[in-house]
Amino acid sequence: MTGTASPFTDIARARRSPRRFLATPLSPSVIRGVLEDAQTAPSNSNTQPWTVHVVSGAARDTLAKELLRAEEEGRTSPDFTGGYGEGIYLERSQAFGARVYRALGVERSDRDGRRAAVRENLEFYGAPHAAFLFMPALGDGVRTAGDIGMYAQNFLLSLAARGMAGIPQTILGVYADTVREFLDVPEELKLLFGISFGMADPAAPVNAVGRERVPLQQSVVLHDTPGVLDRE
Repeated sequence: MTGTASPFTDIARARRSPRRFLATPLSPSVIRGVLEDAQTAPSNSNTQPWTVHVVSGAARDTLAKELLRAEEEGRTSPDFTGGYGEGIYLERSQAFGARVYRALGVERSDRDGRRAAVRENLEFYGAPHAAFLFMPALGDGVRTAGDIGMYAQNFLLSLAARGMAGIPQTILGVYADTVREFLDVPEELKLLFGISFGMADPAAPVNAVGRERVPLQQSVVLHDTPGVLDRE
């Protein structure tokens, strides 16, 4: 076994989160394959704490209408708090948001345009499918959320490996009660986030927005592991 890059490296580094999808549904066999790949994710003591609801077709369309109605009426119901603080994380979020809005042709002063762009989240960016990831209340929830994050990463990379795409959307969790009621999900299962998925629209300018990652030196601290962060 060597350190040579593999197809996985290409897939992981090329994966993107598109904000425009084609309406073409994926085949049942593809969706099953993605779910089977996601199911192999590690979890704390093999608890496999994820419960995943996938909506397509009429169910997807009706749920989008319910989410838009909840947004219009201001009926937010998040199971978890959010926020970016006041430092570097907020700055990164704002910088990325600015790039997305520029690609959409929405000016910072255009409040209606910005709201319309946000509402596109609730229509799953036109994707034909959406998966909602629910978690049980175990302890303080941190380990469970971490497990579901690994499930979601498997899900996203499996899509990418098949030439498809998905985007994780925390905003879908802001309307947890709306989603739970529509899908008939028990109250004790909490909605962490959703993933809209399908075929990315290759003609959409917003899908060309590149992701930026900070240098390893800003996020990794090495101990007795020489040479890793040396610049060539």
